[in-house]
Amino acid sequence: MPQATVLLIDDDETLLELLSSHLQTAGYHPLTASDGTRGLRLAAEAKPDLVVLDVMMPGMDGWQVCERLRGSRDVPVERPYAPVPIIMLTAKGEEIDKLRGFRLGVDDYVTKPFSFAELTARIGAVLARAAYSLTPTHGFASGELTIDFDQRRVTVAGQLVELTPIEYRLLETLARHPNRTVPAETLLAEVWGPGYAGEVEHIKHFIWTLRKKIEADPGDAKHIITERGFGYRFE
Repeated sequence: MPQATVLLIDDDETLLELLSSHLQTAGYHPLTASDGTRGLRLAAEAKPDLVVLDVMMPGMDGWQVCERLRGSRDVPVERPYAPVPIIMLTAKGEEIDKLRGFRLGVDDYVTKPFSFAELTARIGAVLARAAYSLTPTHGFASGELTIDFDQRRVTVAGQLVELTPIEYRLLETLARHPNRTVPAETLLAEVWGPGYAGEVEHIKHFIWTLRKKIEADPGDAKHIITERGFGYRFE
């Protein structure tokens, strides 16, 4: 199996050297960049399998790098970046807007100081999720649940599941972002429209009706997971 390439972007060059050495020992192929501009250039040229990105950096900070990697509609992108998982590094006690990160598509956070073992474990877990679930275009299947996006058809154990239009739109929106937390406000905007901003209870009702229809045990959901305070994750 080829080595996974991990791009490390942090202005602390001593930390970069230590992390690079450790990841190489752990079987990864590390690349390093001490500023956001060089990090973006390496991301475009090397197309890494994962990016470990520090939030607080002089010049272009981690958020700005993340926006460019994710192709934010508010940021003009000059280079093509392949979809890549991102782990953000934050300092202990640092005010961090995790909701902003989830909206940008951040996959995980690691707080400094951290052990090499913890970071390596998180890198392995994020890479495993990325390999398991490339963004689906025509459908999604997990266990006995199958969703056909083209036919707008949902089955459980081969049996057709009758969904209302709202239930289907909600399920499809989640299924198109597997193993990623989708903020409640994003779901409201995409499924119901801007007029429903803040109506979180609205989502909770439909999440429950969906669980009753697709989960073997709605009280112990395996597909639609609640990330309290942030949103929902689909597996």
